[in-house]
Amino acid sequence: LSTAVLLSLFVSFTLDPMLSSIWPDPDAAHQHDRLNGRVSFRKRPIAWLLDEFQRLLDRLTNLYSHILAWSLRHRLITVLIAIGSLVAAFFAVGLVGKEFVPQADMNEIKVKFETPVNANLDYTQQKAAQVNAVLQSFPEVTNTYATVNAMSYSGNNRVQVNVSLVPKDERTRGLDALNRAMREQLQQVGGIKVTSVAAAAMAVSGGLKPIMISIKGNDLTELQRLSNEFMQKLSNVNGLVDLESTLKQPKSMVNVTINREAANDAGLSIGQIGQALRPLLAGDNVSTFKDDNGNNIDVNVRLNDDNRQTISQLQSMYLSSSRMDQNGQPMLVPLSQVANFSETLGAPQINRRSLFREVVVQANTDGRPAGDIGADITKIQNEMKLPPGYSFAVQGSNKDMAESIGYATTALGLAIVFIYMLLGSQFNSFLYPVAIMASLPLSLIGVFFALFLFGSSLNMFSIIGIIMLMGLVCKNAILLIDFIKESLSKGLSRNEAIMLAGQTRLRPILMTTAAMVMGMVPLALGIGEGSEQQAPMAHAIIGGVITSTLLTLIVVPVIYTYLDDGKQRFLRLFAKKKAEPPAIERHDSL
Repeated sequence: LSTAVLLSLFVSFTLDPMLSSIWPDPDAAHQHDRLNGRVSFRKRPIAWLLDEFQRLLDRLTNLYSHILAWSLRHRLITVLIAIGSLVAAFFAVGLVGKEFVPQADMNEIKVKFETPVNANLDYTQQKAAQVNAVLQSFPEVTNTYATVNAMSYSGNNRVQVNVSLVPKDERTRGLDALNRAMREQLQQVGGIKVTSVAAAAMAVSGGLKPIMISIKGNDLTELQRLSNEFMQKLSNVNGLVDLESTLKQPKSMVNVTINREAANDAGLSIGQIGQALRPLLAGDNVSTFKDDNGNNIDVNVRLNDDNRQTISQLQSMYLSSSRMDQNGQPMLVPLSQVANFSETLGAPQINRRSLFREVVVQANTDGRPAGDIGADITKIQNEMKLPPGYSFAVQGSNKDMAESIGYATTALGLAIVFIYMLLGSQFNSFLYPVAIMASLPLSLIGVFFALFLFGSSLNMFSIIGIIMLMGLVCKNAILLIDFIKESLSKGLSRNEAIMLAGQTRLRPILMTTAAMVMGMVPLALGIGEGSEQQAPMAHAIIGGVITSTLLTLIVVPVIYTYLDDGKQRFLRLFAKKKAEPPAIERHDSL
């Protein structure tokens, strides 16, 4: 954008004056023909169209002159109308959804599901084939690709399916409708739990779910209770789907408790027992071999599955002792002699953050922006009474949006400061830039109403559009104020200068505004893959430019008159104090 603005500035200083010098003025040429008796009554279609457009601009100028004259006579009413419109715009913010980035339709959907915790790989593979069959039954699906134990979704019971769709202009259903239909169909597949059905194009958020709430504490059992209660309350929130927790279903485990005294009597240490059990149960990579494709594959050696399924099989394992038998050979000690066995349930994975154990509750959104859902979640968090030492923390896209809004606010503040400094140096005044910058808040009226009318949300891209507006909307007020100052220097009265400035500058203001709006229309229409993310920026710019132009033409001259009145009062007061003679001290003598 900065490069484009600099190039347009260069063209306006070089190419435009050159073209104006060789391009004939139609009005001047027509006047010359009339003076020489060569008036043509047959106009070409283009000339007729331009004449009609000229008459339309003349009627707009006449209408604008009446509105501006009325505004100068009723200045207080005009300012109150502008303030009321701004207040109404801020109320309209509540009607606009809030999210970090909009969902982009890249013709791909990612489905994730889980089988039971203790399911083996063959069972998970069978369920993946069933899910593929369900997904391929949709006419919008071209192909599917399922991965078990993927790097980003690890576990023998976890499956990730990438679903490719036909282009969106060939579909009758959008992503939201397809996600909803697929989620409903997959609920019919037994033995699985669907954890996510969402658009695959989530590069900005790293592919994570938009709603992520962290619960931190010390005791895992208490975290389990709190997360279950929290998820029960979240299930009633409108727009939340695919609700899950990182604290998965407990997995059956066998605890092996070593009897230290018995192990010492048998000549076994804790380290020896652990080093003996690990390769037998978990396996040990002892070598590698190269396949026909040249890939190196690890050779893992461990007990056969049939020999490590039950506790009795573990108890019958023999360990080599450091003590010798009568033949001078190491004694073989059964594991049941030195250890106790118990079957229990345990968490398959324990996460930690900031020295605390953590459970993250995640969810996707359906039909509502993540920012609006985040407000409902905050109410639930405030209602829940956490024990001492336990806390909530917002993660995911809502946290990213809060951080981004902070950065955007800083950038917006710096932009306003720089604009004021530049205008102050240009007009050699600290007062007149205030009238010009009054067009900045007026642009927000159109921004919020345009987002509401287009059905867009307040997100990172629309915020970027608001920041861009700060540099675009000031140009109209600059044209007006500069012409007013020039007219005042020629001896016109203030109202005459304002009326002349409005009539003269109306056409260039309308032309530049129309050019910016038309340039943003293709982006606002959301044509092409992934255009849903950039469209809110165009919506914000179009609404802001239109309303700022309409209100700037009326409100800025009125604000200028108020500032000029204040300046004149200050100058008269200063001149009066300066003209007063100094007080003379009198002394009476006897």
